[in-house]
Amino acid sequence: MNDDPPVADLHLHTTASDGLLTINTLPDAALAGGVDVVAVTDHDRYHPELHAPVIERGGVTIIHGIELRVDAGDRRVDLLGYGVQKRPALTAEVERLQANRIERARKIVEYVEETTGVDLDLDLHEGIGRPHIAHAIEASDAPYDYQGAFDELIGADGPCFVARDLPSFDEGVKILRDACSVVGLAHPFRYRDPATALELCADLDAVERYYPYGYEVDTGLVDDAIEEYDLLATGGSDAHDETLGRAGPPESEFARFAAAVDGL
Repeated sequence: MNDDPPVADLHLHTTASDGLLTINTLPDAALAGGVDVVAVTDHDRYHPELHAPVIERGGVTIIHGIELRVDAGDRRVDLLGYGVQKRPALTAEVERLQANRIERARKIVEYVEETTGVDLDLDLHEGIGRPHIAHAIEASDAPYDYQGAFDELIGADGPCFVARDLPSFDEGVKILRDACSVVGLAHPFRYRDPATALELCADLDAVERYYPYGYEVDTGLVDDAIEEYDLLATGGSDAHDETLGRAGPPESEFARFAAAVDGL
């Protein structure tokens, strides 16, 4: 598989969910990172300023995407949809998920305040997630920094954790296929059993092959899945900050992906 420098960053988050970038700051960040194509993939919601599957802004092509977490039975995985168009089924699911995010955050905040005895000054807005709560904990009088908040309080095994109400894998795929040109599996090596997670790609168009894990992974497993299921190889930085271009598909892989996305 080609490991040339990335020409696109197909996984990033903005202030519409739990990132720092805005649509206005995105072009400069992309060009600074050496890419002129990006995909905005905020968690469980449309980006409110992207009104077409693909737009141009400041010399950068911006693909409207979405990251949707789904329940695959024995694991929870993230799906990436690209070339989003508003469709009734996805709109209804996004609205349900955002309501669930706010209610979940309210419960987590209550548990944290009860556990720590501090008040968290936090607006329960659309797109809210545990990173927002962790930052609020760090800024409070509680004796935890950002990572400590996850490790000791709100992580999956923590006393203040509340699970989300997720769609099933099959439901998520169906909803995304109706609204997106390409549907893929995000960061396969972030799951407990990557090989089993990659088997889900039999029902998908793509897999995130290029990703800055920060630790060694067996990319051969992904390459085998790409060959077996005839997948597009996507990738991106998964940026929640303002640094783009850390990962993404090289020119040859991006060309295949671009041919599959309407309007690109």
